[in-house]
Amino acid sequence: MKRKFTGLVILLLIFSSLNGQSLSKNDITHLANEKFPEALQSLRQFLQIPNDGHFPDQIENNLVWCDSVFTGLKFNTQRITTSGAPLLFAERIFHQEAKTVLFYLQIDGQPVDTTKWLQPNPFVPVLKKNVGLNLWETIAFPTKLDSLDLDWRIFARSASDSKGPAMAFISALQIMQFKKITPAYNIKVIMDFQEEMGSPQLPKAVEDNKELLKAEMVLIMDGTRHLSNLPTLTYGARGIATATLRVFGPRYDLHSGQYGNFAPNPVFDTAKLLGSLKDEDGKVTLPGFYDGITLSDKEKQLLNSLPENKDSIMQTLGIAIADAVGNSYQESLQYPSLNIRGLRAAWVGNAVRTVIPSEVIVEFDMRLVPESDGNRLMELLKNHIQQQGYHLVDAIPTELERQNFKKLASFTYKLGSNAYRTDFESPVGVMLNKALSRIYGTDYVTMRTTGGSQPIAPFIKTLGIPAVSIRIPNPDNNIHAPNENLRLGNFLEGLETCLAILDQPIE
Repeated sequence: MKRKFTGLVILLLIFSSLNGQSLSKNDITHLANEKFPEALQSLRQFLQIPNDGHFPDQIENNLVWCDSVFTGLKFNTQRITTSGAPLLFAERIFHQEAKTVLFYLQIDGQPVDTTKWLQPNPFVPVLKKNVGLNLWETIAFPTKLDSLDLDWRIFARSASDSKGPAMAFISALQIMQFKKITPAYNIKVIMDFQEEMGSPQLPKAVEDNKELLKAEMVLIMDGTRHLSNLPTLTYGARGIATATLRVFGPRYDLHSGQYGNFAPNPVFDTAKLLGSLKDEDGKVTLPGFYDGITLSDKEKQLLNSLPENKDSIMQTLGIAIADAVGNSYQESLQYPSLNIRGLRAAWVGNAVRTVIPSEVIVEFDMRLVPESDGNRLMELLKNHIQQQGYHLVDAIPTELERQNFKKLASFTYKLGSNAYRTDFESPVGVMLNKALSRIYGTDYVTMRTTGGSQPIAPFIKTLGIPAVSIRIPNPDNNIHAPNENLRLGNFLEGLETCLAILDQPIE
């Protein structure tokens, strides 16, 4: 009897606080816990919809699902047609004269290789508990909240990147609607179904729909938390550019016994080329690659004030030494990077064979910062390849080119999303810090930038508004890789975070 009475008192206190008053920490915690089982079930259903942006039918299925959800939340929805994949827009006006916040949701996910997942289907979520270092055991989904362990994880494609964060936001809206709590501002939502492909249609869509998307700020429900796994606000992201180098060897694959010592193997020259791109400290050797980037003592102090330890990070990653681009992990994120993201020549494993391969394919990515220009950096890479003696062709070498050039290759590149950075002391920063401090005190992290990329620059450039990323997933979540996962405790804290932010007025 006493327990029921206590619950009733809590509910009365919550409802009494809704009359124009901000939700307290206890209000938010109670509401999030009350909704958690239902939110988890909704996430499971959402994750069952395959979401590879390369397939129009998968885009459509996710768009229809999202449209139904936001219509149920009494938002007006609108399909934004583009020359490629559509976007979905949703809006609800809660206060005629209030300010507006635009939320960005990524709905698509990376492609999957089902053979690499430790479960039958990446789109059938499973719950797992940890039973050792990187060892996970599948368990049944319990039906009662008190039987959930917040360290358990839900494994599925897009659990962390980024249907989990999207569902935390949606569930917070559903809580507020059910409890008749009015958000502190008007809300617009833009849903992107090809973020993992670089959001090719987004820049023009933003340009064509300036008035529709007009807002005071954009909040991004995407990205992984700081390594400490504390709730995280990230004020910037690096841009991205990608390139493909195709090095040509003999006309076709050759038997290594018959032609070894006579026909050059292109892998050896390619290896020398790739090795020349970085020095022994891990710094890119391209002249001018880091030009224009300086960190003041104040900026370094701020970056290195985050709760992380370089030695611990290296131990977690299983590496003996870190690249020396920056003096710490956070400093390293402030510079552009050059990465070999893929490399192919002949066969390996059970398919290995004794051949001299006819070509080597190298896939690069560069992460860009606001001070760097993707075109310039890619041209530096192209020039370096030529300086190493390669004759670049547009496609397959001609007979004349094969006869006259020792080193033949093709090189193509494209630019993806641009880098952005928002001032910590901007109005969006003030608003978000007030929201998170209400529930977490000082136990949250603000980061200057993330190492990954997000297609947010069009909003900043075209709409002239600041952007900040709300980080929910655990840092060890295997995004983009097999066995992607989301810790249940992170999802619960995501509900709390979204409730606090939706209830925080903009000054």
